[in-house]
Amino acid sequence: MTSVTRGDASSLFATPKTVAEHRADGSIVLRSGEPLRDCARCIGDWLEQFARQTPDAIFLAERDSADMPWATMTYGGALRRVRAAASWILTQGLSAERPVVILSDNSIDHALLALAAQHVGVPSAAISPAYSLMSRDFDKLKSMIALLEPGAIYVSATKPFAAALAAIKPLHKAQIISGNAGDADALAFRTIAATPETPDVTNAFAAVTPDTIAKFLFTSGSTGTPKAVINTQLMLTSSQQAKAQTWTFLEQSDDLVILDWLPWSHTFGANHNFNLVLRNGGSLYIDGGKPAPGLFATSLANLKSVMPTVYFNVPRGFDMLIAALRGDEELRRRFFGEVRFAFYAGAALPQNLWDALEELSIKTVGRAMPMVSAWGSTETSPLATDCHFLAECSGNIGVPIPGTELKLVTSGDKLEVRVRGPNVTPGYWKAPELTRRAFDEEGFYLIGDAVKLADTERPERGLFFDGRVAEDFKLNSGTWVSVGTLRVAGIAALAPLAQDIVVTGHGGDEVRFLVFPNIAACRAHAGLPEAAGVNDVLAHDKVRTAIAQGLAKLKQQGANSSGHATRALLLAEPPSVDGGEITDKGYINQRAVLTRRADAVARLNDDASREWIGL
Repeated sequence: MTSVTRGDASSLFATPKTVAEHRADGSIVLRSGEPLRDCARCIGDWLEQFARQTPDAIFLAERDSADMPWATMTYGGALRRVRAAASWILTQGLSAERPVVILSDNSIDHALLALAAQHVGVPSAAISPAYSLMSRDFDKLKSMIALLEPGAIYVSATKPFAAALAAIKPLHKAQIISGNAGDADALAFRTIAATPETPDVTNAFAAVTPDTIAKFLFTSGSTGTPKAVINTQLMLTSSQQAKAQTWTFLEQSDDLVILDWLPWSHTFGANHNFNLVLRNGGSLYIDGGKPAPGLFATSLANLKSVMPTVYFNVPRGFDMLIAALRGDEELRRRFFGEVRFAFYAGAALPQNLWDALEELSIKTVGRAMPMVSAWGSTETSPLATDCHFLAECSGNIGVPIPGTELKLVTSGDKLEVRVRGPNVTPGYWKAPELTRRAFDEEGFYLIGDAVKLADTERPERGLFFDGRVAEDFKLNSGTWVSVGTLRVAGIAALAPLAQDIVVTGHGGDEVRFLVFPNIAACRAHAGLPEAAGVNDVLAHDKVRTAIAQGLAKLKQQGANSSGHATRALLLAEPPSVDGGEITDKGYINQRAVLTRRADAVARLNDDASREWIGL
């Protein structure tokens, strides 16, 4: 491997210290050699702290479009509105049994209402807007509302959410709150945030404990009712305390600036990124764009306006960013010159994207931008491991964070990983049987993932994600297929034409791919105009030839039957929200796709079909 200059990690991160306990039953327990220090009682303590220390510092900023100035909210202003809204919340008798539900995208009002509820011990529950705005049947939204029985429901404006609100109306007795003061059919959030503060707020805030429920976050279940994960105050504060102990630069600087689109209905955007800013007195600029066609231009315009200290994104976002950086020298110079490091999560980053970002960085500033990651889930709020060192390649998820233990248990030819610590959920709301089944006899959470040690003799060198235990399968030959590993390798081999891949071949002799194509990249590769239809694009000889070449390339890299696919089927229909096939972060649910698209799998396996592309 070519030597790459990556800079000095000691100025950013703590030196990883990992202790390994090898048990008689063959399991391995990994824990940090650094104990978790005292945590804040609740996240409201952070807001109170910075409202006192830096009342005029920018806490939150947003703008309606890329050509408008940023509207900002200071820490002092945020606390005043949080206390005022909390006064209204207390008058409504809201509680864990009647929480605040938020259906809209990230916004200042969204943040203030959630913080107000949490300030006085009332949980908030942000539900992905996709379930309200993109769904056709609203079935999952209905199940969530029926489970939570909210006392208040917030939307940014009632008109876009009219159909969703009508669908759930019989299921609740909540007050509808709107961010649009002109909506006559709802109570304006502006009015709530101007409620005179009462002494009850101080008393309720003082009564909040580490075990108080802060929020409910829903998992993106593939079938049935989504599960509401209980997030306590301790889960959130311990996660951020561990982060501060691993990202030591946070305690040594006061210029944390984050520009972020990741939704607060997911643990990455909310518990990791939003709370990172709040815990450290930083500034969060809310990005109204996202890595999707027609929306990433907004993200780029915002990036040119506000260059963050740390850049967060999911793999799809990095894919689109790299293309933009290649075509914009000024943005490239600013990005690699001002951003301290990049952080990817939500899914594994294909190595070709890692290599491309590294190459651009070296050409621009003479060194590789540090790229790090972490691992966890909604149930671990989200940190369980953190890669607070400079890894040599993509995929290293790091080491256990302070206070958290990992138990590695042999499962077939893999190591199943389980998690225990103050950052782990006590369970699922109103689902005692699901909660019971989610933990082993020692209280370790059964997260369902597998990992590999980067170095069996040196656990401090980190872990590699090794797929979902339940997703992996055997071919007829008895060979195991590592779905997570092969998916990432496949995306890299078919780049840039594959947006994502679902691996299939269960019970067969060969591995095969269902491919969600990058239509824009396919259209460009074929030399077709933007008006060209999806089916014409996917049927073009140049596209099909390129996919076949990618399959051949993958076979050369992994010659055995489980290391490559012999066929690929390009899917014209994008992943479905209603079908649970995709999350807001762009992460594909393999099981849901295979279940919903059984007909596509059948066509892929039909030897007489010429729809698929083969070696």
